[in-house]
Amino acid sequence: MKIKQQLMGLVLLGLSTTFSFAQQSTGEVRDPEAATGVNLKAAVTSKKYMVSAANPHAVAAGYRVLKQGGSAIDATIAVQMVLTLVEPQSSGIGGGAFILHWNKAKNQLTSWDGRETAPAAATGDLFIGPDGKPVSWWEALAGGRSVGVPGVLAALAKAHEKHGKLPWADLFTEAIRLSENGFHVSERLHQLISKRTNPALGRYDTAWNYFYPNGQPLQPDDLRLNPELADTFKRIAALGPKAFYKGDIAKDIVSAVRNARDNSGLLTEADLSAYEAKERPPVCAPYHQYKVCGMGPPTSGGLTLLQMLTLLEPFELSRYQPLDDEAVHLFTQAAKLAYADRGRFMADSDYVKVPVNGLLDRAYLKQRASLIKKDSDMGQAIAGDVPRASAYIEGTTLSQPSTSHISVIDADGNAVSMTTSIEMAFGSTLMVRGFLLNNQLTDFSFHKERDDKPVANRVEGGKRPRSSMSPVMVFDKDNKLKMVVGSPGGSRIINYVAKTLIGVLDWNLDIQQAIDLPNFTNRNGSTDLEQDTTAAELKALLESKGHKVNVRELNSGLHGIVTTRDGLQGGADSRREGIVQGD
Repeated sequence: MKIKQQLMGLVLLGLSTTFSFAQQSTGEVRDPEAATGVNLKAAVTSKKYMVSAANPHAVAAGYRVLKQGGSAIDATIAVQMVLTLVEPQSSGIGGGAFILHWNKAKNQLTSWDGRETAPAAATGDLFIGPDGKPVSWWEALAGGRSVGVPGVLAALAKAHEKHGKLPWADLFTEAIRLSENGFHVSERLHQLISKRTNPALGRYDTAWNYFYPNGQPLQPDDLRLNPELADTFKRIAALGPKAFYKGDIAKDIVSAVRNARDNSGLLTEADLSAYEAKERPPVCAPYHQYKVCGMGPPTSGGLTLLQMLTLLEPFELSRYQPLDDEAVHLFTQAAKLAYADRGRFMADSDYVKVPVNGLLDRAYLKQRASLIKKDSDMGQAIAGDVPRASAYIEGTTLSQPSTSHISVIDADGNAVSMTTSIEMAFGSTLMVRGFLLNNQLTDFSFHKERDDKPVANRVEGGKRPRSSMSPVMVFDKDNKLKMVVGSPGGSRIINYVAKTLIGVLDWNLDIQQAIDLPNFTNRNGSTDLEQDTTAAELKALLESKGHKVNVRELNSGLHGIVTTRDGLQGGADSRREGIVQGD
């Protein structure tokens, strides 16, 4: 039976809170007595400014900056520094980020690429073992071989030069205070440590001693101090990002990478000092009466997302109720086609000719959309004959769901959508001066060629690995900011963000309802439905159309803000511990 008029029993993370979604949603919780455990969150409203991020400590830091008259980028810097401390498994100054910035006064959208780079000495054989075959992903993960030059600090500093209002040093105040005085360990951080989400976390003593004091995992509400990180922050606050990319901090990063037991890396001090965050043009495409914009290469997020929306536009998803099986089917078919192109053509555009215009060509996507059948799954899609594309072949790339997203709108109407990551939970598990180093180089293909054709996302010295991070902004027909959103989730990020955009733009859900709508994903393979939610009830219906279906955990971490006639409306994913705060 199709889910047409109402979605009853929206269940997230084992909760039994019941929602009823009509075509025009009210946000009303129909059965509040049914809730158990942690309640689903409600949308937050604000008149002037707002921040939505992954941890209450970090949100509080960003909120204070906004209250002091700081800009959106000022608040984002404060949030990121605190996340380095309180959510170390997901992001931090040892990783990278993609930043979208909206300057309302100038009506200008800018993007900064703070993605990590491979060491200059790296080659396509970086992840090839002594037997001539690629090493396993788990073997590559921990230690120095997977560490790229961190880019988030450089990108934030560049954005601050143009759009900061408060002094750089002032944006580190809260992170320094919490590092010195301690923060209370969250339940989520405890669970990820105790469950050994990254099984390599015990390989290197520094991280082991920090996360397992006296051999036991940090417990919820433990007060954890990090004086080394406080000292690192003080140096960067006083001297700027050069304190990170040159000098003692850089020496310690290089030493940790090159001396990592069993899996040393190639990083040098020259690699760090040469790092450059790059301002790049955003990618945009129309979707109904809106303009949707994201980051271009080296992330695949923006292009793949825009392809999906363009492929879906003719099917008028607004005709369906949220989670209708036909709508979910169409979504997965568009995802398959877009992910097929992603695998072949998308990589670092400084090293590979990425056919951006061809991938977004309306005539090309109209032809691709004709491959979608309403009553049957297409199986595995193959990449299309993209206009103006070079000859590459798909590689083999894994991407892990340990990332974070920050959405901010300041009192002047400027906005930031930033997705930030160290890749796998706890990254490479190498800890230096109080922060973890990324393992982003495992986002490269481990194969440099296949069938005598080069892989676009192969390892090359100085190159940035392909990402799936998808910070997004949406604008209305008058080019006024409508929406800021993004998510963690590895290569499923694109699906999570697309679902949320459709929830708001097609199904008229408020931002919190769209975020909490059960997840459904496809990455050009099986269709995954979020377990313990009403999405799981679609399994038989989709299987009857030929889908291979898995019911599993789909733990997004979406954070979004929508502008309304009355001000701002924000949401934070109920699946995680983030919150929204506004004036």
